[in-house]
Amino acid sequence: MFWKIVGIVALVWLAFIVVGALIKGLFPILVISAVVFGLYLLYKAMSGSDAKDMTRMP
Repeated sequence: MFWKIVGIVALVWLAFIVVGALIKGLFPILVISAVVFGLYLLYKAMSGSDAKDMTRMP
């Protein structure tokens, strides 16, 4: 029973290490992509291309 508990604790610890490494590695990519997407939305809002398309409707 003791070794079963030690194995479960070691498995949970290993899972935390893997998840922590993934978050640490992917967080900068997430931040950069959010900034780029925000800039794209800002560009689309400022360009007003949707308003020009609406005037051509029959």
